Amino acid sequence: MNLNRMIENDFCITFSTINGSGSATANITLMRALFRMGIPVSGKNIFPSNIQGQPTWFTLRLSKDGYLARVQEDDIVVAMNPSTIGKDIDALVSGGVLLIPDDFKINGEIRTDIVLYRMPVRKLIREANVSPQLRDYVANMVYVGVLAHLLKIDMDKIYQALDFHFKSNQKAINTNFDVVKAAFEWATENLEKKDRYITAPMKGTEDYIMTDGNTAAALGSIYGGMQFAAWYPITPATSLAETLNEYLPKLRIDEATGKETYAVVQAEDELAAIGMAIGAGWGGLRAMTSTSGPGLSLMTEYLGLAYYAEVPVVVWDVQRVGPSTGMPTRTSQGDLTMVNFISHGDSQMIILIPGSVNECFEFGWRAFDFAERFQTPVIVLSDLDFGMNQWITKKFDYPDLPMDRGKVLWEDDLEKMLEKNNGVWGRYLDIDGDGIPYRTVVGNQHPKSGYFTRGTSHDEFANYSEDSVVWEEVFARIAKKFDTAKKELPKPEILLQPGAEVGIISSGSADPAVIEARDLLKAEGLRTDYLRIRSLPFSDEIKKFIESHKEVYVVEINRDGQLFQLLTMEYPDIANRLRKAAHMDGLPLTAKWIKNKVLAKEEK
Repeated sequence: MNLNRMIENDFCITFSTINGSGSATANITLMRALFRMGIPVSGKNIFPSNIQGQPTWFTLRLSKDGYLARVQEDDIVVAMNPSTIGKDIDALVSGGVLLIPDDFKINGEIRTDIVLYRMPVRKLIREANVSPQLRDYVANMVYVGVLAHLLKIDMDKIYQALDFHFKSNQKAINTNFDVVKAAFEWATENLEKKDRYITAPMKGTEDYIMTDGNTAAALGSIYGGMQFAAWYPITPATSLAETLNEYLPKLRIDEATGKETYAVVQAEDELAAIGMAIGAGWGGLRAMTSTSGPGLSLMTEYLGLAYYAEVPVVVWDVQRVGPSTGMPTRTSQGDLTMVNFISHGDSQMIILIPGSVNECFEFGWRAFDFAERFQTPVIVLSDLDFGMNQWITKKFDYPDLPMDRGKVLWEDDLEKMLEKNNGVWGRYLDIDGDGIPYRTVVGNQHPKSGYFTRGTSHDEFANYSEDSVVWEEVFARIAKKFDTAKKELPKPEILLQPGAEVGIISSGSADPAVIEARDLLKAEGLRTDYLRIRSLPFSDEIKKFIESHKEVYVVEINRDGQLFQLLTMEYPDIANRLRKAAHMDGLPLTAKWIKNKVLAKEEK
C-alpha cells in the first residue's frame, strides 16, 4: 500500500453490528468527535424494525467538500456481526479496510486487495474494569479506540463526545473512555498502519450543529408558538413528539405564574390524535400532530373535515416505506400523491417539503403561520432520513417574523366589521376577494361572535344548505384561497450553471444527492440547472423552469415517480419535457445513482 498517497477526510466507514448491542453510542461518539475536529460528516443508520438481535448498519461519511448524501461503496468496514461478514466484505472498495474481532472466522479466502486488521475485543474487555452485565455493550468502544489510532482521530474530541452523550455522567464517561484508551494503546503498540485513510482537523464548521430532523421540527414548532399537540407512537415520527416533551418544560413556562403554556396528549390512536388537534385548532390554539404513512391514512377523513370546515392544523408526516406496514425503519418519499389528494371528494392540501434539517426547523414555525393564514391543514413531508439520522447543519435562526394568526376577529375587530358592513358578518364570507374568510375563536365575548362549524354543505353564514348554487359558490371560494396561497408559500430554490440545457427537479431529502450529482455530471461534461420544490400548490416558477429546458429529470425516492406524476398533471402541455428518475429501495439516494440515470438517458 502506498501510504504516500493518503486519502484525507474523504471516505466512508460502515459499522456492521447487532441491533441492541450498544453500537449506537460508539458510532455517534465517533461522528461527534469527527465533527468537533471540523470535518463535514454525515451518518446513516440502517436498522431493523425489531428491538434486538438483527443486523444493523451505520454508515459514517467524511467529506472534505461538504457532501452529505449516502455513498454506495464502503472504504472501511468494522464488522462486529459474524452473520453478515461475507456481505460486508463484498461492499468494500479495492484497497479498502476491514476491522474484525480476532476470534471471528471468515469462510473462504480473504480478499487480497483489502487491508485486514484484527482486534482483540474480548481480551481488552476482560482486562477492562467493566461490570460483566455491561461488557457486551461497551465492547464496541474497542473499535472506537482502534480507529482513533489508525485514522488519527483526536482522543480529546472523543472524550468531549462521550461527555456530551452521557450528559456529564462521569461514571458512564469513564467506563467507556477507559475502553477507548485501552484499545488505542493496544493499537499503537501492535498495529502497523497499512491503509491509506487518515483524518486531519479542518475549519469551517464553527457555525454548525449536529442534530436530526425530528428534533429540529419539534424545536421549530415550539418557537412557532405551538400550544397543543396530540400524537400516537409510530416509527419514524415518535421522536418528534418525544422531543416536544423534552424541551417544552424548559422553554414554555409562564414566568409570572410558573404554569405550563402548552398541552401534549398521547392519544389512544391516530384518529383521536388528529381529532384532538383539529378541535384545538378550531378553538384558536396553534395545534399539531406527527405521524407516518399508516397513521396519516387513518387521519384522512378528519383532514377532509378540516379542509371544508376551514380549521387550521399542522401535521408532520415523517415518511417511511409503504404501503401497508412496509418497512417501518426505511426511508422514502412515497406519500406525496396520497397527501396531495387526501380525503374523498375534491380537496387540496398545503404541503411543505423541507430539503434540510435546517428547513425542518424553519418549516416547524412557518407551518403554523400558513395554517392560520389560510385556515386549512398544512402537511409537512419529512422522512426517516431527515427525521432520525444525524446531520450537520447551520445553527437555527430564531423566527424573524411575528406570528401570523391570519384573519382572527376579536371583540373590537368584529364590532368595526359589523359597522362597516351594515351589521353583517358571516364565517365563510369572502370579504377581501382572496378566498380567505374571517373567523372568531373561543374566548371572544362579542354576542355575534358565535357560529356553527360545518363539515356538511353550508352557505357563507354557516347555515346548512343543499342548494347546488350555494355549494358551488362556497367550494369555488375555498379553491380561490389556494391560488392565493401558492403566491405566498416558500418558493422553489433554483441553482443554475451557465450553458445548461438539462434541468433537474427534486424535493426533500433527495437534495443532498442531487447537489453532489450535479458536480459529478459537470465533471462528465454535462451542465445542469436545478430546481428544488419546497411547497405545493406548485408556483409559477416551476412552469417557467420546465419551459426553459429541453429535458428535466424529476428525481425522487419512490417507485412510481409521484412528483413526476403531479407535474405531468399540472403542466400537460409541456409534460413531454419531463423525465422520470425515481428509485426506492428503502435507502437514501446516492449521487452516483442519479449521475448514471441522467447519463444513461442522455446517451440514448
